[in-house]
Amino acid sequence: MLPCVIVVFMLLSGACGENPAVQVILANKGLQYGKHVGTGWVQEQFTKITFPDISGDFDIKIGKVHYVLSGVTIRKCDLPEPVVDFEQGTGLKTSITGLSIAVTGEWRTSFGVIHDGGTFDMAIFNMGVTSVVRLGSDAEGHLSVTSNRCDASVSDVDLVFHGGASWIFQPLVKYFKGHIIGIIQETICPEVNKAIAGLDYHLQAMNVSFGVNEVLTLSVPLTGPPVINASSLGLGFKGEFYSTKTHQEPPFVAQRFFLLQQPGYMMSMGVSEFTMNSASFGYFSAGVLQAIINDSMIPPFSPIHLNTSSMGMFIPQLPKMFPGLLMNLEVYAREAPVFSLQPGAGFLGVQVGVKAVALEPNGTQVPLFKLNLDAEIIFKLMIAKGKLMGTVMLDNMTLTLASSEIGVFKTDSLENAAKAVMNMGIRKVDAMLKEGIVIPRMKQAQLVNTVLAMQEGFVAIYSDAELLPTDKSPYL
Repeated sequence: MLPCVIVVFMLLSGACGENPAVQVILANKGLQYGKHVGTGWVQEQFTKITFPDISGDFDIKIGKVHYVLSGVTIRKCDLPEPVVDFEQGTGLKTSITGLSIAVTGEWRTSFGVIHDGGTFDMAIFNMGVTSVVRLGSDAEGHLSVTSNRCDASVSDVDLVFHGGASWIFQPLVKYFKGHIIGIIQETICPEVNKAIAGLDYHLQAMNVSFGVNEVLTLSVPLTGPPVINASSLGLGFKGEFYSTKTHQEPPFVAQRFFLLQQPGYMMSMGVSEFTMNSASFGYFSAGVLQAIINDSMIPPFSPIHLNTSSMGMFIPQLPKMFPGLLMNLEVYAREAPVFSLQPGAGFLGVQVGVKAVALEPNGTQVPLFKLNLDAEIIFKLMIAKGKLMGTVMLDNMTLTLASSEIGVFKTDSLENAAKAVMNMGIRKVDAMLKEGIVIPRMKQAQLVNTVLAMQEGFVAIYSDAELLPTDKSPYL
């Protein structure tokens, strides 16, 4: 069942003591869904149990017969629905009762110099297994799983011999099946613990940071051990983006926020504005938030072009000082853009610098002036019909002259032109959000019945999940 929990987290994996920037809460509803989906995996694990050779002796009054049951292979496993619960302060408790298994193998007997052998079929009835798995985290922020407790019981076995002198030994099964039951009971928990250790090995091998693109890396180690109560499991992740180039820490830290579990959903997730701002700072520190704009990028039908003659309508002295020259604009972020989240809405603050140069015929760049553009964009987001939807608009914008090599000039008309250009781009984004952006599916799961709510300092997402058919290992 635990691999399905991991899938629900997408997980779906430090630095203890940090405030988590991403929080995930798995509710009992999600655990029970994972139980149903994971029953097949548990059944598969039972079929992989390797029983040791079972040997012993039984007395037939004229001496002792030594027997060996070898090559014990599980042929069929009838798995009843497991009972899975959160174990407060520990992890997960799984109980299976009424489990029946059919096995086959070979038998050999020896009585003095007399040796015999054949095959056998054995039915193991009413097996019970209870396993408590402790969830934790290691120093690198991986989720860890260890066996905390395991109990196993077998009510009865039915053994049928075939071949050889099986008709002689068949009536004697009642004398040694108690020994066989004991061996089986002793085998189950070590095999369960081996499966748990295998899962833990895969968890430790999982990456806790991922390359997003050529610029950014996302770091998602656990910031502490899971928080487990009787009805939910909570995980906190670092959730920080870095510049792959500089790996520079941002000049701010994640603030504590409180994600409340929403009743009726399998999982609740909170993503803080820190995560968004760390991505913004990552791009900024990598030096990619800049661009050169030249006249070839301006549509031919535009009434404004990047040359000193056209820009004369905004800066009268420009064409007089530098007649008939093309211009370039270097646009760059003066500071990293900042996201601020409030109930119902979010704000994006941008501080942009614009350097204008004139291009001499010989290619020499002549500095003209620098402008500072400061803007705030307001946006609202929601999830509906499997799409990210919302609205975005320019809240305010100012354009000021930072420095000039051509003398002072008014920026009012330039500001109006810049607003028009910015609004044109924002309207395109707004139209795209109103149409909706399809949320991509993960390889093993998809979110359904999803609700997004903007809160103070974070975005809350409440959702159910649906696991998709896959041939891959549940560890992946």
